[in-house]
Amino acid sequence: MDYGLIGKIEKAKRYAEDRKRFTFHSFDVTFRGDNNDHHVTFNDGVFHCDCEFFLTHKRCGHTMAIEILLKDMVPEVKEA
Repeated sequence: MDYGLIGKIEKAKRYAEDRKRFTFHSFDVTFRGDNNDHHVTFNDGVFHCDCEFFLTHKRCGHTMAIEILLKDMVPEVKEA
C-alpha cells in the first residue's frame, strides 16, 4: 500500500474521533422506525419528518434520535 495513503488513513481516523470538527448543514435520511420508515431532512438548523407526530409538534422521536446521534455536530435546531 502507498505510504502516503497510510498516513491519510491514520489522519482520517484521528479526525473521525474528534466530533467537534464536523458540522452538518443539511442531510436527507431514511429512518427505520418500529412500524414504518420515515423520511427525515435537516436543512440550515431545521428538521422535518414525515411522521404524523412531527406535523403537530415540530419534533418527534425520529428527529430527537438524530439530534442525540449527531450531538455537537448539528447547529442549534431552529423552530420550523
